Amino acid sequence: MKVIAVATQKGGVGKTSTTVNLGAGLALAGARVLVVDLDPQAQAGTALGVNLVGEDQLARSLGWVLQARLQGMRMDAESVWFDRSELLGEFEDAGTLHLLACEESTMTAAQDLIHKKGYQSTPVLRRMLVELADRFDYVVIDTPPAVSSLSATALAAADYVITVCVPEYPALKGAAATRGTVAYVKDRTGGECDPQYLGAVLNRSNPPSKWKAQEVNIRNGLLDAGLAPFQTDVRTDNRISDSFPYGVPSVLRFASHPPGKMYGELMTQILTRMSQPEEKWELPERIEGEAAGV
Repeated sequence: MKVIAVATQKGGVGKTSTTVNLGAGLALAGARVLVVDLDPQAQAGTALGVNLVGEDQLARSLGWVLQARLQGMRMDAESVWFDRSELLGEFEDAGTLHLLACEESTMTAAQDLIHKKGYQSTPVLRRMLVELADRFDYVVIDTPPAVSSLSATALAAADYVITVCVPEYPALKGAAATRGTVAYVKDRTGGECDPQYLGAVLNRSNPPSKWKAQEVNIRNGLLDAGLAPFQTDVRTDNRISDSFPYGVPSVLRFASHPPGKMYGELMTQILTRMSQPEEKWELPERIEGEAAGV
């Protein structure tokens, strides 16, 4: 089982859409996938058709599970996860898709408890996921868009970390900060957790004919900052955001259209990097001003 955290310190860049489309894409390709919603905003759950309302539903919040474990009580993830494999019903040879959903108040309480107990408590999610190693091939974690005890918990749980950037200067700074944070996890957890930074996804990009100076600078900035951008970026496409209220990721709703193809190519590159040393990763070429028409 491989655990991938999608993280950034800048909100509004498409972190959740990257998480759910990557998770659904892996399941579409035949893998057993668990999506973990660690963001109190609970957007990943909504994107997969799950909203926790009412007492019965709140009892299935990942926030409750984390609180219980932090207080020494045994609570298994299997008792609260949602099976969303029905979303794959029309695809042959698909795998399975499960979700650990959350809700704001319970996840915020879990965040406060992790903070209170200190950094030694941040491996709580990783320890829980290790128990599921024979149930899933991949776990994809959606993380809060800020420095917090929950984001630290997500990074500690991960084997690999992907960051997300859009063609705007503040997003580049947030992506760079995320990579720097990953480097400290091993030391802060006494060697128990050692995530590997895997690269940056450029989201909501434009076709080359519409590149302006800022987008060219961001693309080059990803290379200059050592953020290892993937060769495939996710271009602006209303079908991606329009899929959100349907509770079905665009990689499934539009599998044979550009959203499905883009996320499919990105998924392939992610899996390739996971099997290679960093020096063998293929990166996009640096863009010269004249070539970009700026």
